[in-house]
Amino acid sequence: MATFILRRLVASFFIVLAASFVVYILMAYAGDPLEFLREITNPTEREAIQRSVTDALNLDVSPVQRFFHWLADVLRGDFGISARTRLPVNDELKLRLPITLKLVSAAFSLSIIFGVMIGVVTALRQYSAFDYIVTFFTFVFFSLPVFWVAVILKDVGGIRLNDWFRDGGELSAVVIALGAIAVAVLAYSIAGGRLLRRAIIATGSGVAFGAFLVYLSRSGWFTNPSIGWALIPLSVGVAIGATAIFAGIANRKALLTAVTVSVIGLASYFPLQGVFDDDSMDLTRLLLMAVIAIAVGVGTGYAYGGFDKGLSAKIGGLVAFLVGLMIFVDRVMLEFSEYTTNSIIRGRPIKTIGDRETRLEGNFWLLGNDVFTHLVLPTITLMLISLAGYTRYSRASMLEVLNQDYIRTARAKGLSERTVVVRHGLRNALIPLATIVAFDIGGILGGAVITESVFEWNGMGRLFIEGLRSLDPNPVMAFFVVVGVTAVLANLLADIVYSVLDPRIRITDS
Repeated sequence: MATFILRRLVASFFIVLAASFVVYILMAYAGDPLEFLREITNPTEREAIQRSVTDALNLDVSPVQRFFHWLADVLRGDFGISARTRLPVNDELKLRLPITLKLVSAAFSLSIIFGVMIGVVTALRQYSAFDYIVTFFTFVFFSLPVFWVAVILKDVGGIRLNDWFRDGGELSAVVIALGAIAVAVLAYSIAGGRLLRRAIIATGSGVAFGAFLVYLSRSGWFTNPSIGWALIPLSVGVAIGATAIFAGIANRKALLTAVTVSVIGLASYFPLQGVFDDDSMDLTRLLLMAVIAIAVGVGTGYAYGGFDKGLSAKIGGLVAFLVGLMIFVDRVMLEFSEYTTNSIIRGRPIKTIGDRETRLEGNFWLLGNDVFTHLVLPTITLMLISLAGYTRYSRASMLEVLNQDYIRTARAKGLSERTVVVRHGLRNALIPLATIVAFDIGGILGGAVITESVFEWNGMGRLFIEGLRSLDPNPVMAFFVVVGVTAVLANLLADIVYSVLDPRIRITDS
């Protein structure tokens, strides 16, 4: 394993090196990085800046020599200075890289989770109405340009939605009716059986959802949201659902573990509010609490033991994470009303510009709402494009696996459909997706360039665009190196994941 990783790292180094050389030479011949000097009218100042930038970027030597000067600095961890601002690029990276990572990680995680889930369901319901509906929308999203989606979301999801919040946040009868119809159509497409059974399920789902929307609208939930008492059925549902999917309801130890963990989570709700209200609450403490919650879930699974206590421990950890996540979301929601009515926000919570409101001051939860409201639109923009690809790839991969001989053998042995799909089908279907995920990282980072420009995020994408416009080589090369290194490391990780997903694949040192 160590030799394999070392070989791949050495090969990746030379790949990034060769690609960096090509990009640097292209930048060198793209134009004059000193063109901005024309804007400076003072000849003395202009000459001093020209001499300073020329020395810093080694513009008095050939582009090839210049590249090796740049490479020597990068290997020491120094990306040089920006020609236009005369500021260190390293300082820009420290400020902009976390912003881009925040956006990319959110979109990347959500697109994988929802893409794989939808793809698996469409594979299991192949050629159903649900399959056709998902196929239609995935092809639509896949064909849409990122900048167009971003602009549309900025208008509809930002400006108009903010007007709706300002006007009281109540749903009209038309919106409620359309929502009920959409849910009814979705339920009809997913449900199996005869026409009458599907019609009954669709009608019941549509009516129930419409009544739910009426309740949310009239109770003012949209302007003052919370999960509240709904945490009880949701937590129990998570416990039963996780057990049903990964272990089966017949596995009593796993079910007991999941239910116990959900009860522990619900019992800790009110004590946690005191911890949340502490002025010293921050992200580090939140992550520590999440680790403790997962440890409690895993420990509960091992404590109950049983035939497969490892599986019970995994389910306990998953349920603990999901219940904890719901408690966290509930606490964030409780602060939403105060955030919306803040004098700086002025009743327009969905943000279309920037990654945060620099003038806003408050506790951890108020600032957390600010982060989420700035993140929602650009995350949806990036997620929709990637979601379409993951849905199609996971569907195709799952269908291919379900047609294999070992799947038919598993069914012939009398294994339950859950066991066949989850333990035999899904795990093998994820193997090709490991490659797609590795390649998609570069695509999402590329999409972030456009998204950050539309929503005016000062992240790596804006740094890249500003460098291109001003023909400034160092910011462009810094962006390229970060993306290139991320891509090759993702591919290395994908190779390692192969051996975890498929026992037939083993990484050896030979």
